[in-house]
Amino acid sequence: MDENTRVFVISTAAELAGMHPQTLRQYDRMGLVSPGRTPGRSRRYSMRDVARLREIADLGAEGVSLEGIRRILALEDTVRSLQSRVADLEVALALELLNRPGRRVFAAGSAGDVISMRAGTRARRSNQIVIWRPLDK
Repeated sequence: MDENTRVFVISTAAELAGMHPQTLRQYDRMGLVSPGRTPGRSRRYSMRDVARLREIADLGAEGVSLEGIRRILALEDTVRSLQSRVADLEVALALELLNRPGRRVFAAGSAGDVISMRAGTRARRSNQIVIWRPLDK
């Protein structure tokens, strides 16, 4: 069982959150918490939902209005989502760099142009002098 598994009935979730079950129904109507539903339409709460209810209670105890709480929770959800997206992009970038390590190695070509090279290879330089002499007849 993980924190997202919806197993608690409303009375148990209310007890764990230190609230009255009617308060949980109100928060559900307002969209502050969205519990799962059984085929019989009864609410089922997860540990994540209970933690969110506790956070709502803490914010309310500090004097934040329900509208303010809703906005704070929405912003926190957005931040969490963006952090997850950044982590996914960092992993994708790291894998891309590992799969194509030679793409970022450059050298100057003989005509002064930029050449992409494989990692670990050296540019060939021609430093030989060719002397031309006519043949003696």
